[in-house]
Amino acid sequence: MEFSYINNKRKVIIMKIRMFGYSPESIVDGKGFRFSIFVQGCLLDCPDCHNPESHDLNGGYLMDTEDLIKEISENPLLDGVTFSGGEPFLQPEPLAQIAEAVKKLSLNVWIYSGYTFEDILKKGDEKQLNLLRLADVLVDGPFLKDERSLELKFKGSRNQRLVDVPKSLNAGEAITLEL
Repeated sequence: MEFSYINNKRKVIIMKIRMFGYSPESIVDGKGFRFSIFVQGCLLDCPDCHNPESHDLNGGYLMDTEDLIKEISENPLLDGVTFSGGEPFLQPEPLAQIAEAVKKLSLNVWIYSGYTFEDILKKGDEKQLNLLRLADVLVDGPFLKDERSLELKFKGSRNQRLVDVPKSLNAGEAITLEL
């Protein structure tokens, strides 16, 4: 859902995003001081998901992307923005709009997804690929309870990877980031 208007001779497109919630100041959803956006809607239904209430595609609430962008831009302490969920790749267009604005602020973008880097490439959905191209780090793969560890940094289970997205897209294969 989107609408547009003209502001200072530029066309502004306002999109709605279905939200589970957000945290304007997080230190656990990626490296540095982050603004974390938790989208509503997920089809994966991973056992023991830490946000099962975010799965309902019609749950949560709608929010204007411009409101999120404004709040992000007003915090000079942020290192980046994190998209989590729910499943971010179910709402690629509004998240891409936010990511583009975040990049203009010289902030980095992390995405947590139950899909792997390879899944997203193989599917070939152009809107999802556009969102992926805007990411700096993709924490990929479903949460697996049997591989859970509290010793892992920025991920919940050993199967998940921190993928350096720009390097991986250039190489055509997932290249993991070591912190």
